[in-house]
Amino acid sequence: MKVQPESNTLYSLLTRLCGELSLGNRIDVDKLFSLTKEGAGPDELVRLAESFGMMLVRVEARDFQNAQLIQQLKSQNAELEALHQVLIKRNEALEKTVDEMYTPGQGVIGQSSAMRKVFELAQSIARRPINTLILGATGTGKEVLARYMHWHSPRRNGPFIGVNCTAIPETLFESTMFGIEKGVATGVSPRKGLVEESSGGTLFLDELAEMSLANQAKLLRVLELGEVTRVGSSRPVSVDLHLISATNADLEQAVREGRFREDLYYRINVVELKLPPLCERGDDILLLAQSFLERFCAEMGRERLVLSPAVQGLLLRYSWPGNVRELNNEMRRASALTEGNRIELSDLSERIRCSEAGRAYMRGTGNDAEPAELSFNLQHAEDMLIGRALKSAGGSKTKAAALLGITREGLRKKLLRMEGKQ
Repeated sequence: MKVQPESNTLYSLLTRLCGELSLGNRIDVDKLFSLTKEGAGPDELVRLAESFGMMLVRVEARDFQNAQLIQQLKSQNAELEALHQVLIKRNEALEKTVDEMYTPGQGVIGQSSAMRKVFELAQSIARRPINTLILGATGTGKEVLARYMHWHSPRRNGPFIGVNCTAIPETLFESTMFGIEKGVATGVSPRKGLVEESSGGTLFLDELAEMSLANQAKLLRVLELGEVTRVGSSRPVSVDLHLISATNADLEQAVREGRFREDLYYRINVVELKLPPLCERGDDILLLAQSFLERFCAEMGRERLVLSPAVQGLLLRYSWPGNVRELNNEMRRASALTEGNRIELSDLSERIRCSEAGRAYMRGTGNDAEPAELSFNLQHAEDMLIGRALKSAGGSKTKAAALLGITREGLRKKLLRMEGKQ
């Protein structure tokens, strides 16, 4: 069929518009749709122009959808970036909180000479991944000290796995500690053991002396080879293990009696830390008590509580057979039951008030009994208490005022009076 001159013109226009579109350039839509009008040219070219117009509509619709999608992605990206910044800030706050929690004088309380020595040695040990044995009576804070060492070690970003050896049944020791493979028993899923979970971090084994001889041998093999084999598997898995153990038992005596393996004892006891009982920590008792009170009051949503001078005196004289754990429980009880904003002798448990130290400390005037040294000269007792608070606070007037339950300005005035100034 012979193409008319005007058809050539229309065909050329369509070809040019198609080329512009293929290059991603903007085309003259008015020109395109003028070709679809009746009589604009031969029917074949008009239909071609109509098809081309429909294609253009679809392309524009697709471009619009893409633009919307890009805008949506940009919006979501902005939200994710905002959440990322929030997580960064929360992580920084968490690190700061944990750092404060495991800093002497903060969450890990101890300003007495005995505890300062423990902290100094613990920090020195923490710099190197050597197996450590923590000795101390029940409730002295062995796990707290282990966490403190982990946090001050190069492994602080790794996991801290705490295990109470007495809580693991004998029949589940291997699967719990070393892991288990799928198919060993019906319904059993494969899982890592606690040793493998702690790889790259710190494994803390509490009450290690209660472990059976058979399990001691299995643990020794892991420590010697640096690898574990899951139950039901023949393929060992390498572990990067740092072990901190703890016990309230005399392990040397246990070794002599054949209840604890000598080779394991020397493997876990590269260096030894001894935690003193609470009754030997002096004014740390008051620092711990006030710290516990503040935490419990915050948890219970009540106003801050302080210890009366009489209570402080009795807490310092009590023997604390349950150590820090007993003090913690006593302050929790007082936080829940004390009516006013100051804990008095009557707010303490009967166990402490009626103990030998309590009977010796209080005078026989009923529940309102006051300690002997406060019954004679109130001004002298106040001066003694202020001096003790300053000593406990390491000379910090702000902390001493908090211990005394008064403002810093109030403490300043009392100090001026003590110094003979007006």
